[in-house]
Amino acid sequence: DVQLQASGGGLVQAGGSLRLSCAASGISFDDYAIGWFRQAPGKEREGVSCILMSDGSTYYVDSVKGRFTISSDNANNTVYLQMNNLKPEDTAVYYCAADAMCARWFKHSMKHWGKGTLVTVSS
Repeated sequence: DVQLQASGGGLVQAGGSLRLSCAASGISFDDYAIGWFRQAPGKEREGVSCILMSDGSTYYVDSVKGRFTISSDNANNTVYLQMNNLKPEDTAVYYCAADAMCARWFKHSMKHWGKGTLVTVSS
């Protein structure tokens, strides 16, 4: 049974930082891609970042490039999303998801999803 647990959300002032974690179980971690998505109230879900475990390839949506960094701890089956210089427009529920490749992240069609963690950035 695949399980993904996102954590690390909270309230932060604009310009601040948060680190989200996604702990995965029930998958062969090294053979998967882990993607982060977010959904703000009244808006469509947006892909934020993805990492492919097999070669470490990473992908970001343009709005977070240079501010967010995705990384993995393969020994602990955990993916992190370091978010710096946060802006009020980053406020959303953040979800992690897993699938065989980041191509599914681009299509917002990853197979396995976890529950989200709320990030609120105050101005």
